[in-house]
Amino acid sequence: MKQKAFTLIELLVVIAIIAILAAILFPVFAQAKFAAKKTVDLSNAKQIGLTTKLYVADSDDTMPIFYAYNTQVPGTSTPAYSGLDTHKGTEVILLPYSKSKEIFRSPLDNGGPYLANDPGLQGAGKSFPTYWAAYGTSYRFGKCNFTVAAGESSGNNYLYDVGHAVTDTQYTEPANTRYIRLEMFGFFEKKNDPTCTRYGYDCGYFSNWDPSGGSMIFADSHAKHINGMGAFDNTLVDPAGHRSGEPTNDPNAWSGTWYSLCD
Repeated sequence: MKQKAFTLIELLVVIAIIAILAAILFPVFAQAKFAAKKTVDLSNAKQIGLTTKLYVADSDDTMPIFYAYNTQVPGTSTPAYSGLDTHKGTEVILLPYSKSKEIFRSPLDNGGPYLANDPGLQGAGKSFPTYWAAYGTSYRFGKCNFTVAAGESSGNNYLYDVGHAVTDTQYTEPANTRYIRLEMFGFFEKKNDPTCTRYGYDCGYFSNWDPSGGSMIFADSHAKHINGMGAFDNTLVDPAGHRSGEPTNDPNAWSGTWYSLCD
C-alpha cells in the first residue's frame, strides 16, 4: 500500500507547534536552572556561616582577620590573586575549617566589569570570569565584623594602618547582623543608584548576579535570601548594631551611611 507523505502545510503546522512549545518550555527550564543555582548559593552561605563559627570557637571567640580583593602583595608588583601562595583572604584563614574552596564559590557569580581593570590581574596578565576565581570568594566579608590587624589586613592591595579586634561576644543582635553577603545584589544597578552614591557598584563594578537580591550570612551563623533595598538597608552591619542605611557623619562614609563604613 502506498503511504501518504506529509504535505507542506502539515509540516509547517508541526514546526509551528514545536516552536510554540519551545517558547513556552525554554523559559520554564531557565527559571528552574536559576532556582537551582540560588539553592546552591544559599547552601554555600549556610556552610560559610557554620565554618566561621567553628573558627571562632577555636580562637577565643575572636573573628578571623579581614582581607578583601587582594591580587598583589601590598606595596609590590608581586601577584597574589586567588590560588597563589602569596594570596591573602579571609576565606584562606577559614579553609582548614571549610575543607573546601568550593563553598566560597556561588554558582550565581558571573564576575563584573572591574575584573578587567584590577591592577593586580592586569599586571600579571590574567583574566578571570568570576570573583571566586580572582579573589577566592563570591561572598563579601564585612570589614566592621572581622578583626582588622593594622599592618597586616589589606583590601584592594592596600594595607590598613588602623586596626580593631572583633569578638563573638560583642554582638548586640547577632541574628540581625550581616557579616558576610553575596557580592552582587540586583538592586545595586544604576536605575536604583544613578550617581553611585548609595551602594557604589554601578559605576564600573556592577553585574547582575541575582535580580531579586542576594544571600546574607548573619553573626549567629544562619543565612537567608534578602529581597529589596529596604530589607538590605535595615540589616545591622557592625557588632554595636548600626543599620546599613543609617546616616553617619563619619568622614570615611562616602555614602553618608554605615553601609560604606562597614560593607
